[in-house]
Amino acid sequence: MPLPKIEDARSLSDQELADAILAAKRELFDLRMQQATRRLEKSHLFKHTRHRISQLMTVERERQLAAAAEPSATEVPQPDAQEE
Repeated sequence: MPLPKIEDARSLSDQELADAILAAKRELFDLRMQQATRRLEKSHLFKHTRHRISQLMTVERERQLAAAAEPSATEVPQPDAQEE
């Protein structure tokens, strides 16, 4: 099973992205529970799940930064007060 691609995360809407982060964190918790109870057979899923969480959170942060940069780019600069 290959690692997920970041393009998949970028194609999600904001709400889907938040839901996917929550689901991936829940999956990681379940994997930890399986490991603690010695029922985990596919230990590589830890790496895949952590990788997916980091991708999703990166896309979320990129969108936050883009949203913060937009209003400042559209602001009209105020003329400086002229000193006499």
